[in-house]
Amino acid sequence: MSDDFFAPPPPEAPRAAAATHHAGAPLASRMRPRTLEEYAGQQHILAEGKLLRRAVQADRFSSLILYGPPGVGKTTLAHIISQETKSRFVTLSGVESSVADIRKEAENAGHHLRLYNKTTILFVDEIHRFNKAQQDVLLPHLERGTLRFIGATTHNPFFYVNSPLVSRSQVFTLEPLGIADLESLMDRALNDVELGLGSMKARIEPDARHHLATVADGDARRCLNALELAVLSTEPNEAGEIVITLAAAEESVQQKTVVYDGDGDAHYDTISAFIKSMRASDPDAALYWLAKMLYAGEDIRFIARRIVIAASEDIGMADSNALRVAVAAQQAVEFIGMPEARIILAHAVIYNATAPKSNRAYTAIDAALEDVKNGRTLPVPKHLRDGHHKKAAKEFGHGEGYLYPHNYEGGFVPQRCLEGGKQYYDPTSNGLEGRIKERLDHWRKLWEEQGQQG
Repeated sequence: MSDDFFAPPPPEAPRAAAATHHAGAPLASRMRPRTLEEYAGQQHILAEGKLLRRAVQADRFSSLILYGPPGVGKTTLAHIISQETKSRFVTLSGVESSVADIRKEAENAGHHLRLYNKTTILFVDEIHRFNKAQQDVLLPHLERGTLRFIGATTHNPFFYVNSPLVSRSQVFTLEPLGIADLESLMDRALNDVELGLGSMKARIEPDARHHLATVADGDARRCLNALELAVLSTEPNEAGEIVITLAAAEESVQQKTVVYDGDGDAHYDTISAFIKSMRASDPDAALYWLAKMLYAGEDIRFIARRIVIAASEDIGMADSNALRVAVAAQQAVEFIGMPEARIILAHAVIYNATAPKSNRAYTAIDAALEDVKNGRTLPVPKHLRDGHHKKAAKEFGHGEGYLYPHNYEGGFVPQRCLEGGKQYYDPTSNGLEGRIKERLDHWRKLWEEQGQQG
């Protein structure tokens, strides 16, 4: 089943016939736009002068991939493109269709092209569901121009669609619809007598309209289905008019559904925003992204692990207590569980976000690993080698010349422990790391003065 909220009937079908055909269909299905002018949103690719609109109007495109969340009009746009280009339209499902189905439709497309000079658009819904073999079957037909291909996907095509198919296609990202777009769709549905709710004498109050447009979260199908439920479940007043109040609108959408796929873009984009908000010292943003993940049912252990990592990666030596707080939160979350775990996670998130920042522990270990991986492997200096075995110590000099720091004032003696004088840790002046920097600068100066460097 398509993830888009509308899929227009064939272009040759008159509006009256469409009304009869869709008499029992949901409002979201009946109110399918038929032209680019009726199509809501996506002005970043469909406004006058934009690339996709120019390509469609000039009938100059071969393959398209439409990428975006559910309910933003991917299937509808494919239908409209077929109408605008007067093309034959065929649909396959990424879930149900097989290699044999693809070959059959390609053969039919070639037949129509040769006999009727009719171009075929093959629309594959949920193209990311096709395996590599299924996607590869399309390639020779696209190369020969037997058919045009339009794929729709809710998953990032650069990760979930084969590279050869992506390279032969123009990829367009469709965004969630704005509140104004959704409000306009509702008004059109309430005024449309043939296909909408115009014959029911229904109207919606402004705050109710805004509520439905907000909780729909950019999904036109969800918005129109909620509107239809509100109209059908509201009794007319004495004047025979159905008035949708805010209370009725709230009843029609019991719970907002957040688009959040546990292994897809929404998951990775949200956790990225969460981590970057803590790194940017923005507790309010970090709490919002935390709330989104919790509301969508993200694994609280996954969230806790990311907080622990951030405590060392982004705060590090500027406030080592952040790691203690994060680890304590991770353990408490395991013990407590939801819903109270939200409080513990919020505690750790706010601490991370408001703590002084330093990534120097992170960059230091990566620099050292790079030297170990690609540089000359340095020998352990003789004075640092294990001298407990008396024979080895005597014959090879292991441990000779080692200066025990605790025998010296301040527990420090200027004796280097690595050849070449390489420095990996470069402390900042942020938070407690500023004090560490002062000590380390002093020690490094003493190493230089004692000629221990190198």
